[in-house]
Amino acid sequence: MTKLEDVAEEAGVSASTVSRALSRPDMVSEATRTRVLDAAERLGYRHNQAARALVTGRTGLLAFSVPSLANPYYAPVIAGAQAAAEEAGCELIVVVTDGSAEREQALYARLSERVDGFAAAAPVSAGTQLSQVARKRPLVTLNRRVRGVSSVVVDTPAGMGALGGHLAGLGHRRIAYLGGPDGSWLDPRRLSALREAVPDCEVAALGPYPPEFEAGVRAADAVLDTGCTAVIAYSSTLLIGLLHRLTLLGKSAPHDLSLACADDLSASGLAMPEVTALHVPAAEAGRRAVQRLLETVTSGPTAATHQLLPVELLTRASTGRPAA
Repeated sequence: MTKLEDVAEEAGVSASTVSRALSRPDMVSEATRTRVLDAAERLGYRHNQAARALVTGRTGLLAFSVPSLANPYYAPVIAGAQAAAEEAGCELIVVVTDGSAEREQALYARLSERVDGFAAAAPVSAGTQLSQVARKRPLVTLNRRVRGVSSVVVDTPAGMGALGGHLAGLGHRRIAYLGGPDGSWLDPRRLSALREAVPDCEVAALGPYPPEFEAGVRAADAVLDTGCTAVIAYSSTLLIGLLHRLTLLGKSAPHDLSLACADDLSASGLAMPEVTALHVPAAEAGRRAVQRLLETVTSGPTAATHQLLPVELLTRASTGRPAA
């Protein structure tokens, strides 16, 4: 069985340096840490997490909570978070809250003594509850701002303004917005930004809808009842369901209805047809949330920071001028 001393000899450093590189990477240079990790990998050495916890008070485990694994938006978010954790020599536990504040709080309580901190994607718990969690364990929120808690927010509200401006520029004056999910902190901000960007247009707010294909199918009749000539959905999965139902009804985009989305379908492999959308840096958001969490875990309590990540408007074939 490979021992810590074997790794030290392979890396050409002392055993204490190996221990610091694995348990307290902030105490060694990046070059030394890389040399130690490379040696450990070559020899198949696995550091004892329990021993590290006894020495440092940290487990090397981080928890990342998401509302759902069915929503393809979270796949790149989790990938980015995982990459950031691995680069720091930590392990990431992904937990699913089902969009329930009660389940979210139960997960925090159950894992609080087992992990070094939490990153929470779109948490739905009350701000006071999240602040209480942050006082016990480091917490970073993704796509949610809470006073005193660090956050990373993708600026989809600004993107909604750009989408609205694009549609208004094509001549649309009645736009439907498929919003949700229920309890979302970002959703009312998206709707408000859309309305502010198109003051001369009528915006019909429909929903809230869960980010599900079936919800998009159900939304189709409501959209047609509005008489709108363009639709913006907050979720790519929701939009695909809407498109499916419209196709069955003999409707096409953009001839009968222009379609747009607040996240990029191509990132989920769902670009059929090519839909005007916002390119959302989902992987970067997950990475930054975990990086900020690790900074808090390592340095201790610090002033909360709030990072805002820009989005990019991608205009494609699904939007055009309204039918005469």
